[in-house]
Amino acid sequence: MGKPDGKVADDAVSLRTNPGESSRATYSDNDDLDIPETAIDDLPPNYTESESLLPPPDAQTAAPGSGLAMAQTPFVEDAMRFNDLNTGAQYWMAKSLESPANLERHIRHLAAIPPRPYIKLVGTHIETTRDSKGKMEKNTITDFDVSIELTPYLYSDAQYRRSWDYIRTVENGEKVRRGTIFRKRAPGSNQSIEVGGVPKPTLQEWCHRYSASHAGLKVFALQRRMTGFDEEHVKRKLRELVNRTNYRGHLKVELVTKDSLIECYNEARINKWRLTTWIQMLFTFTLLFIFSWPYLWLRTKRWEVVVSEWPFSRIADDGTKQYVSISEDQWFNMWGRAISSAVLRKRQALLDQTDLRRAEEPEPTFESGNSTVDGAVGLFRAGISAMDEVNRHLGWGGDC
Repeated sequence: MGKPDGKVADDAVSLRTNPGESSRATYSDNDDLDIPETAIDDLPPNYTESESLLPPPDAQTAAPGSGLAMAQTPFVEDAMRFNDLNTGAQYWMAKSLESPANLERHIRHLAAIPPRPYIKLVGTHIETTRDSKGKMEKNTITDFDVSIELTPYLYSDAQYRRSWDYIRTVENGEKVRRGTIFRKRAPGSNQSIEVGGVPKPTLQEWCHRYSASHAGLKVFALQRRMTGFDEEHVKRKLRELVNRTNYRGHLKVELVTKDSLIECYNEARINKWRLTTWIQMLFTFTLLFIFSWPYLWLRTKRWEVVVSEWPFSRIADDGTKQYVSISEDQWFNMWGRAISSAVLRKRQALLDQTDLRRAEEPEPTFESGNSTVDGAVGLFRAGISAMDEVNRHLGWGGDC
């Protein structure tokens, strides 16, 4: 996601109002994973939990910071919404969105909802076997697939939707689609405003340009982004964490962002067809997409000019780095034990607060009153612990 540049564009509009807000220092920032008990009790809520903390306000009167609640109902009555279940992308189509005022309000409405970034760790190994005919086969086996959501840490107070997010339009020097098929810079972008350059258009101006276009197929896009997150630093620490378990398979650590793309299409029969699932599947299976994709690509004019940025951190005027909630090291110290435990248990799951608390709590005792049952439970736990220790010392997950 990149590091923050420390400056916010002049036309950037904050979607939150947090006067006097400062970064909280709740968690210990040590490399030995020493986590204070208060850290576990003061965790931000899950994304899904935070949706129910406030009642859904009316979209017209919702206060700044209530973005998740605002999104529960469509902003425009005639809207058709299509969702990509894999990426979380949303595609909207409504005749009313061809009005510049409605389009601007709709974009601001959706920009108040955060992206959903995840840290994902996947471990695999290659297993070679013989089939019934004696032929060698290689199969990829997934050892673990663990994800942790970062969305709660984009808020300084998730319950009241306090964050540092803002909406901005692209700079003249950025290569993006500006009502065009190809990406390009704005005319005269090599000149600064001081020497006669044209200032970049505002969101309102871009909405008017979109509405004034006579293109038969057109799309107005919004990108939601997490900024100020040191992705490479976190990846490096997670790789070191997994390597300390003596894992010998193929490890992939990546940052995956869902709910990042919003596209508003003009009302047209072809646009409705291109977003209908069964039509997409029909064109895929019959290979008609070979002909339809170039046609759609050449006919569709795209405006990719608006960005909703959600800072994980930012650079203050005095040059110091400020975090909206916790730092990357604090996040790692908080989640390190839970991730290590999930990897050793070969889990394939999204970790949540339950996993975080369980990693910090001692193993619960079980006494049934029956010595035979208690002995069996004790042997089972001892066997799991022994397997973990053997894996740590001798290695596990290698190709075979």
